[in-house]
Amino acid sequence: MRGLGGWASFAWFLVPALVLFLVFVLAPIVVAVHNSFFKWGGVGPMDDFVGFDNYVRLFADQVFLGDMGRGLYLIVLSITVQLPFALFTAVLLNQKLRGRAVYRMLFFAPYILSEVVTAVLFTMIFLPGDGMADHLAGALGLEGLQGKWLADPSTVMPTLFVVMTWKYFGFHMMLFLAGLQGIPREVLDAASIDGAGSWQRFRYVTLPLLGPTIRISAFLSVIGAIQLFDLVWVMTAGGPNHSSETMAISMFQFGFKRYQVGYASAISVVLFMISLVFSLFYQRYVLRRDLSGAVTTGGGR
Repeated sequence: MRGLGGWASFAWFLVPALVLFLVFVLAPIVVAVHNSFFKWGGVGPMDDFVGFDNYVRLFADQVFLGDMGRGLYLIVLSITVQLPFALFTAVLLNQKLRGRAVYRMLFFAPYILSEVVTAVLFTMIFLPGDGMADHLAGALGLEGLQGKWLADPSTVMPTLFVVMTWKYFGFHMMLFLAGLQGIPREVLDAASIDGAGSWQRFRYVTLPLLGPTIRISAFLSVIGAIQLFDLVWVMTAGGPNHSSETMAISMFQFGFKRYQVGYASAISVVLFMISLVFSLFYQRYVLRRDLSGAVTTGGGR
């Protein structure tokens, strides 16, 4: 009876979460996979079975291949620019600095804003002619950039990345700050006693101990770049001429603008598979040391 009571308590807590997971995660995935094998406009019977034709069309579409390339572009810049900038800021604000609490709040504040609010704000900043960015470019002698921020294929992606960095680097900065404050002060003091300078302490003590936080931050950054949608949709809607389009925007365009739900479902399945494969690979080969010992058996053995 005690065993049955334990299982009843276990089910009481587990079943609601499982129901939500099945309804809002697994069921949409199954429906999307099913729809991807049909040519369907979203209305009427789904009777035009096309098999893998949507996937063949997908990987022959230069626009979609460009979407994947733009996603990779954002991933590379996020890893090589955004995260180092966030780490540098976190290290700086971890020092005894006057007003550091205010700086932390100011740098983290953009992350609190919704993506739509951020997009509307920067759309006004990059407004051709009257926007703050054009006035600043004129003052700095960069007249060639005026009016091109979101309107020129050569500048739209770097501009969007600047907005992304402003929006999200504060979140990664706070992650790094939490990791830095978890490093025992005694370890750094011991390194100083051994003659290590500031750079040596950072390179050989702080950075290795901050490794788990950096790996988690990089994972979140990559997944966010792969699934980026609302910020770009409000600012450019994928334009000009698909030059800022992402996979999520392409999926939305075909599903809700062109009423090609079957093709949009194929895009969603590919987007899901890319995220899933990357997540499994990252957990297996990158987070392996961080997760070892995190799962225990009964009794903590």
